[in-house]
Amino acid sequence: MDQEDSEPPQIKEEQDELWISQEEEQLVEPEELCTSQEGEQLVLKQEADIFIVTPIYKESDHMTESQCKTDISEKSLKCDTCGKTFQYKYRLTKHLRVHTGEKPYSCSTCGKRFSQLIHVKSHMAIHTGEKPYSCSSCGRRFTKKSTLDHHERIHTGEKPYSCSTCGKGFSQMIHLKTHMRIHTGEKPYSCETCGKCFSDSSAFRVHVRIHTGEKPYSCIACGKSFRHMINLKTHMRIHTGEKPYFCGTCGKGFTQRKHLKTHIRIHTGEKPYSCSTCGKEFRDHQMIHLKNHIRIHTGEKPYSCNTCGKSFSQLINLKTHMRIHTGEKPYSCTICGKEFCALSAFNRHMRIHTDDKPHCCSTCGKRFRDQSTFKKHMTIHTGEKPYSCITCGKRFGFSQMINLKIHMRIHTGEKPHCCSTCGKRFIQMIHLKRHMRFHTS
Repeated sequence: MDQEDSEPPQIKEEQDELWISQEEEQLVEPEELCTSQEGEQLVLKQEADIFIVTPIYKESDHMTESQCKTDISEKSLKCDTCGKTFQYKYRLTKHLRVHTGEKPYSCSTCGKRFSQLIHVKSHMAIHTGEKPYSCSSCGRRFTKKSTLDHHERIHTGEKPYSCSTCGKGFSQMIHLKTHMRIHTGEKPYSCETCGKCFSDSSAFRVHVRIHTGEKPYSCIACGKSFRHMINLKTHMRIHTGEKPYFCGTCGKGFTQRKHLKTHIRIHTGEKPYSCSTCGKEFRDHQMIHLKNHIRIHTGEKPYSCNTCGKSFSQLINLKTHMRIHTGEKPYSCTICGKEFCALSAFNRHMRIHTDDKPHCCSTCGKRFRDQSTFKKHMTIHTGEKPYSCITCGKRFGFSQMINLKIHMRIHTGEKPHCCSTCGKRFIQMIHLKRHMRFHTS
């Protein structure tokens, strides 16, 4: 027998190049395939982009296929970082990239990098637009068969994966694995910059963008960028006018579900959040309005403009203010073409064309276009004075915010208005004007 016939062929394939589906996870790794004493043939088959290493045994082989699988299953490879074990070396290699952040595969079109080759091929469908898999229920198309399978469970309600601890069901195995970390406390993803740990890889990736400043999702209409895809989708409704969430009581539409939930409390009267200083109640489900309100009492203004130094109690106000320096006006009226730098101003303006006055006084029936004017009007009936001095407790109404600021100067001793003739200083401008008459007669 020739030497060429006596030696078994060598198969060297990078394991990341082998496309092994979930149903074929039991297949052995080529590098760890068992061989008999007399040798065996290995045949590499390619079917629909899936490579399978299939052993073909001769009748004279003394080691059976079951024995080979038993020997392989006894091998266990352990991750030195988190202790997770793997049956095959290529799976450990891919897992280690979670800790190292290594992304050896890149898209030739946009340069985006990935830790696994299969993710590159899935990503390429973004550029080609190919979506060969279609949902039979709603017609939605997908680039991957696995994504279609997961999507179809929305229609069927199937949740085949359940938590053995609390019984909660999930439509995808990855969601169950992430959920199990609630019970185990495992947080395998750690931020190298601030040390914060995460149990979910997607939450970890989004967090890292805080440090890198990366905002990969851009609006094709105005160019604004976002860290989260969901934020971009919500933002796009500003341009499309889509309001998918409707109030069952009054029919008003909203771009976000959380805004609908907050709105419903107008009808129910529920205000679960209250200020411990003045007792004012709020219906906002994220308590953001309450937090901003508390800064009225504390005087805290944590957000400052890097250009002019002006400070703000709310981040949204700083972002809107920055447009004064940049000249950006992202909100444009489709009827008259007028542009606005603030969304609230844009919404108020649109009511001029529609004559919409959604805010109605329950006492006198008067209607208003914007909520701030409506709130100020209501204090006529209620006598409410929500703003109070943190030093002496004196209270001021909605329309008296400027009076509170002036009043605070009594305690601080601040006198910002100065006479250019004699240098005397005053708390209020009106006092300075009266004083100037002495010099001008």
